[in-house]
Amino acid sequence: MPRVSKGAASRQSKKRIFKRVKGHANAPGRTYRLAKEAALRADINARIGRKLKKRQFRSMWIVRLNAACKERGLRYSEFINGCKKAGIELNRKMLSEIAIADAAGFDAITEKVKAAL
Repeated sequence: MPRVSKGAASRQSKKRIFKRVKGHANAPGRTYRLAKEAALRADINARIGRKLKKRQFRSMWIVRLNAACKERGLRYSEFINGCKKAGIELNRKMLSEIAIADAAGFDAITEKVKAAL
């Protein structure tokens, strides 16, 4: 049986990898072996970045809430504790959006929290 050289399949595979590392500087953008490693590393870093993004957004919401609470004479930790006691089940994202967009609404929430404390 004759030897088969898989030319088209291997070319497509290489093209797929090179397309993913397009724009990489130096050898990883031009050498297949290094391009494979670069693509793998890029996937790992992309996953890490998705996790970091969630963490950074939560941190930002907490900073916003802390600033809004301090204007109303509360600390962030007291505010969250009061929300739990008052049965306010809004998450930090929604609370920070309310604090930015609707000051009167946030004042009402703060009054409920102070009453619960």
